[in-house]
Amino acid sequence: MFLFVRAALILVQALSNHRAFLPPNKTPEKGRYHTEEPQVLQIAPSIFKLHNVLLWCIAVFEVVYALNHYFGETFSPSLSARLDTAICPIPRSHVVTPLFVMGVLTTVVGMLIRIQCFRELGQLFTFDLSILPGHKLVTSGCYGYVRHPSYTGSMLIVAGLALSHLTTGSLAVECSVLGPIGSLLLCVAWWMWTLSVGASRAIAEDKELQKLFGPEWDAYAATTKFWFVPGLC
Repeated sequence: MFLFVRAALILVQALSNHRAFLPPNKTPEKGRYHTEEPQVLQIAPSIFKLHNVLLWCIAVFEVVYALNHYFGETFSPSLSARLDTAICPIPRSHVVTPLFVMGVLTTVVGMLIRIQCFRELGQLFTFDLSILPGHKLVTSGCYGYVRHPSYTGSMLIVAGLALSHLTTGSLAVECSVLGPIGSLLLCVAWWMWTLSVGASRAIAEDKELQKLFGPEWDAYAATTKFWFVPGLC
């Protein structure tokens, strides 16, 4: 039963991640800025596409693993054993841990925040930083609490993926050579890279919007002081 619960929750997580990083609008041909940032940060859209592909692959593996574990032995024990070994050559824990569930919930919350940002900005929300004709300063919804809530959502999603897929019971930990220390190091590097992308973009957006809106931006920044988390950062 735990295997089916895990597979179902990973499907929910994969759908949430997919929706959160589905571009709501195309990037315009003109008006882009912050194109000079380091290449390691410019590849963020490609990295998040890779997240999406990997997460769907994991979801498929987990569903197949669960179905094979419960039904495969009835139909063909030898084929079932080979399939089990192909997916995970090492006997794995089937437990659904609190960290795993917390990771799924964190991913869903991050997705909901990003969807709300898409709705608040409407046509102004593009994955590549851009100034559009008739650009306006949006201060409602999530933007009334922090200046860059979509990056908050992204960081929550990455934290959720790490909690779910770099802890006990996950394919990456149970069926690979990562081990606890390797998983922890990968988790820290992954999240710090995401934070660096968010900070780099937040600085660039603040600078560009201040130039564009002047006193209106200054008033907004004075009342909404934090980038990602109210009262913290």
